[in-house]
Amino acid sequence: MDNGLSFDKLRDLAIGTVEFVSPSEIKILLDINAPQTTALNTGVPTLFPKINGFVLIPNEMGALVGIISWMGVEYSQYPKRKGLRDFDVIDLPYPLRKVSINPLGTLKINGDDYELERGVFSFPSVGDFVVMPLQEQLQAIIENKEEGAKVKIGTSPVASNTPIKIDPNKLFGRHLAILGNTGSGKSCSVAGVIRWSIEAALEEQKKLRKQNNSIPDYLNARFIILDPNGEYSKTFDDLKPRKFKIKVDETEANFKQLRVPAWMWNSYEWSAVTQASGRTQRPLLRQALREVRKGSKDCTDDFTLQLRRYYSSCLVEVKRDLNQGASAYKGKPGKNDFGKKIHSISKDAMYDSQKLCAEGLKIELEKLASGLKIIADSKYKTFQNEKQETVEFYYDFDKAQVEEALSLIDSFLKCCGGFKKYKGPDEDSPVNFIGEDLPNYLERLAQEQNAQQYLDFLIMRVRTMLSDSRMSSVIGTEPSINLTDWLNDYIGSNDQESGNITIIDLSIVPVDVVHLVVAVISRIIFEALQRYRKVNKVELPTVIVMEEAHTFIRKFSENNDEISPQKMCCQTFERIAREGRKFGLGLLLSSQRPSELSATVLSQCNTFLLHRIVNDKDQELVKRLIPDNLGSLLSELPVLPTRKAILLGWAAPIPVLLEMNDLDRTKRPNSDDPKFWDVWTGIEKRSIEWQGIVKDWQDEGINNEEDEERMTFDK
Repeated sequence: MDNGLSFDKLRDLAIGTVEFVSPSEIKILLDINAPQTTALNTGVPTLFPKINGFVLIPNEMGALVGIISWMGVEYSQYPKRKGLRDFDVIDLPYPLRKVSINPLGTLKINGDDYELERGVFSFPSVGDFVVMPLQEQLQAIIENKEEGAKVKIGTSPVASNTPIKIDPNKLFGRHLAILGNTGSGKSCSVAGVIRWSIEAALEEQKKLRKQNNSIPDYLNARFIILDPNGEYSKTFDDLKPRKFKIKVDETEANFKQLRVPAWMWNSYEWSAVTQASGRTQRPLLRQALREVRKGSKDCTDDFTLQLRRYYSSCLVEVKRDLNQGASAYKGKPGKNDFGKKIHSISKDAMYDSQKLCAEGLKIELEKLASGLKIIADSKYKTFQNEKQETVEFYYDFDKAQVEEALSLIDSFLKCCGGFKKYKGPDEDSPVNFIGEDLPNYLERLAQEQNAQQYLDFLIMRVRTMLSDSRMSSVIGTEPSINLTDWLNDYIGSNDQESGNITIIDLSIVPVDVVHLVVAVISRIIFEALQRYRKVNKVELPTVIVMEEAHTFIRKFSENNDEISPQKMCCQTFERIAREGRKFGLGLLLSSQRPSELSATVLSQCNTFLLHRIVNDKDQELVKRLIPDNLGSLLSELPVLPTRKAILLGWAAPIPVLLEMNDLDRTKRPNSDDPKFWDVWTGIEKRSIEWQGIVKDWQDEGINNEEDEERMTFDK
């Protein structure tokens, strides 16, 4: 058996024998002479035995690698040692040391080096020797030797501080979750992983540029940090990030105004934020969005083309009624709806005819108007109810009348160029429109559909939201911004000055719209990358970093049909988690309450960096999500010190306990605990000036010319 060790060497390194074997656990009986606290037989002082330490069980493939998950003393018969007269010892219970290990993989010889292969296919037998790994073997177990492992994030204290490196393709390509309680170093790990990745890429790029002049002189990396607490506002200043926040003033020149204008929202997001009901309000809201986007997109001065498009849509509507059958124009509500529809098209035709100068087309429109009016009036009736109110209604229409209406519209279309199929934007297209136009369209639809009583509150909510001064700077459509400029600002361009990091400070975004803002930003980025791959046939690698993820990706009940901003935001991230990898979009989630996170999102995270987790529910959830049989490794979560973490998953060859790289204080997120004692005792000064805070709170700042004049006069 050639496993890289002679039998004499194996004898020197042996520390016990296998006593029990199962696929998930192997129990070992330690020799009486096995090291008690410190082992010297590997050539260097090594702590042994210890939890999370490693042992080897030689086999025909090399050696099985196990991680110690339990150790203790059991009283058993005194061991009978060969060559010694132990048979004379009185047979009393004797304290024997035992350890339990979890199998992790197989250590093989690869030339002059060792190589770890995950998985075990050759288990030991009872009585097999167990040995301690040499220093080079221990490093081979811990060290990530994959070609793409370029970024050093820490060291392993259980393996003589062996560097822990990760492959960014695996770390970000299949999503990363950094979990841990407040104060465990979680935010520093987030900032560190981003910074160390960028710094390693810059170093690699310098080397490549020396060999190849065609390598660009800017780093083509994109990290978009959604920061709900404003912790990262100064963390990456040396890397020249793009920074956005609400209500930027003169003292914040390095920030830009956060903009998520209303025209960027899709119909689902509009329904969520306006709490539109499913039966009446959502269909009319989608129709209004479709029309308002179409109106802003269709800027042609060709009035004839506009007529073709409009009356083509009318033709489609009437055809749909004919195909639907008698219920669309007979009985209630079909007959009344069809009568109102025909009457409305007649009024539109007469209105359009008055705007035309061309005599021929004008006459055709008048024919259309009068013909449809005759059909509608033939079934139109009124009566006085008990309250002496006039009630309008229609009798049942005949199929021949529906076909006649179709023929009238079709005849007009032939006179102006024929049927024009609409190919414009739908209700979800990010087409620019003026926000105030939407409630106006809704009012018109309510009147046409006689549904004012169902839309009054919806229209009021839309108007109130768009006019709210707290939100207008973020969601308002003025000043205008086009989609190209927005993507250049928030995702970045080829400009080397645009930076690799985008920080979006959400700390003072109103709670009414913060979930909407996060959802829209994330969705637009995802859909932009989808279309990037469609056009360019390659992905544009981008990472969305979501701090306090449990706030925005909170699990919800599938049985509840109600749409809320929180549910809509979670569903957006669930889609990104499932499909983002295909388009180069990775997620980096940071949370202190993993038990509150969506199970769909967590299950799509293939790499975990676990800091101290104390809550029982959070610990149980993490253990269920982790595929590896780690024994007590995860049981160590409640007692992990700050900066210590467990790395496991797709980006780690084996689960490993590591100490994160030290991050300079000036480069850490602003997440320190409040300094109560220093403030109480006066070591740190705190001035109290509520007037300025109240003015900002109540929006009493300089908002118009009158305020400016008043402030100037006061000075």
